[in-house]
Amino acid sequence: MGVYVSVRGWLECNDEQLVRVREIIAAHDDNFYNGGWAFPTKPFSWTSYVFYGGDLRDHEAHWLLDELQEIAGIPPSDEDGGDVRGFFLASHEIEGSTEWRLREGKLLVFPAGERFRYLDE
Repeated sequence: MGVYVSVRGWLECNDEQLVRVREIIAAHDDNFYNGGWAFPTKPFSWTSYVFYGGDLRDHEAHWLLDELQEIAGIPPSDEDGGDVRGFFLASHEIEGSTEWRLREGKLLVFPAGERFRYLDE
């Protein structure tokens, strides 16, 4: 049957960065797991939120990490210097949970600790 990783989280960006986020996600399209992405249906504020939720086979999760690494590298599109930010919780059936944080142009991975354990129950 396999081992799975449940991934859920979001990205925060502006409208210009959203165009690039869409391009990167389309370029990494695997015709299956990429179906977990959800985009705003119409602009209504200055921040766009893009969500992901899905259960992936653990050996397939690398494509999502590669995708997020590329998204993290999207440069600020205004003088305020706002990078694409994000937070994802990846719950591995055997290895436990990790946090995937996008900030300051990087994808950072940390153990999730106890505060998110209730999501794994």
